[in-house]
Amino acid sequence: MEGLELEKISSVIPDDIIKIQKKLATFQSGSRNHNKYKKILAKHIKTYNMKKRLQSNIKTIENI
Repeated sequence: MEGLELEKISSVIPDDIIKIQKKLATFQSGSRNHNKYKKILAKHIKTYNMKKRLQSNIKTIENI
């Protein structure tokens, strides 16, 4: 059951974001690498959200 739920989540979240999150979890909070990966993760999430928003806007325009 857990594998199926994880599969659904990973199909929604891109693999690169999941990889960065796993790597981030290995670092100690507040360390230099932790802060570096936090910035990288934020950048990837921001671009992912922008792509989703753009696709949504395109669909809305197509419907009109």
